[in-house]
Amino acid sequence: MAAGDVACDPANTAGNEAGRRGEGDVCRHFATAALIEAQAPDAVLALGDLQYELGLADAFERSYDPTWGRFKDITYPVPGNHEYGSGGQGYFEYFGARAGEPGKGWYSFDLGDWHFLAINSNCGAVGGCGPDSPQYRWIVEDLTAREAECTVAYWHHPRFSSGLHGDDAQLGPIWELLYDNGVDLVLTGHDHNYERFAPMDASGAGADGGMRSFVVGTGGKDLRPMGKLHSTSEAHNTEAAGVLKLELGDGSYRWEFLPVPGESYHDSGQGRCR
Repeated sequence: MAAGDVACDPANTAGNEAGRRGEGDVCRHFATAALIEAQAPDAVLALGDLQYELGLADAFERSYDPTWGRFKDITYPVPGNHEYGSGGQGYFEYFGARAGEPGKGWYSFDLGDWHFLAINSNCGAVGGCGPDSPQYRWIVEDLTAREAECTVAYWHHPRFSSGLHGDDAQLGPIWELLYDNGVDLVLTGHDHNYERFAPMDASGAGADGGMRSFVVGTGGKDLRPMGKLHSTSEAHNTEAAGVLKLELGDGSYRWEFLPVPGESYHDSGQGRCR
């Protein structure tokens, strides 16, 4: 299960109370946590901006922990820009070793036949995202050493997005590196909507055999409109908070967007590893 942009600031008492009651389109992290619990997943990929507004440790304990925190032992997080509103300290304190090395926040792991790369897209905070950066060099080493046939990479700021934040060119070198090394799926958040792209090449053009990417900024905080749609955008939703369910098999994958109760938006499909 995967999504980002999750838990309202505990100071948002009106929004949090409405979210508990299942009303409106803000503070729906209670409902998205219930979706995750109902699916009993093997892993939760938390795609950044997990605790608003500044990612403080106290806020994590009061808002994120009673909801998505119940899956902490199977959560593999990446930090968003709001986590770095307080320098990232609260995020690394809350997740501990699950967040990777403090000051870096990138790591990798294997589940079943799949390899996962958790990437820190706060480029300015980690020495950049270009070929000379520490994280880029680590990605090269990690991809060279992996043994799994299929690979998921995930981070917070999307390289390509039709949402209000749009494309993030800083992630261009990493996107190209992943494409050149056969990565299959890319998951991001940041824009508070859901968007699925057709497989794309290193430049972002549609390509048979390219990387498929999703923006899943629907974890509960709120929802926002789209901007101009990319030509490669195949599906999008600005009306329903929810989570992306991934079933990762032997050389194949299936996806399904699960909306919170009261919403009807649905998207699903399947693909083969590159």
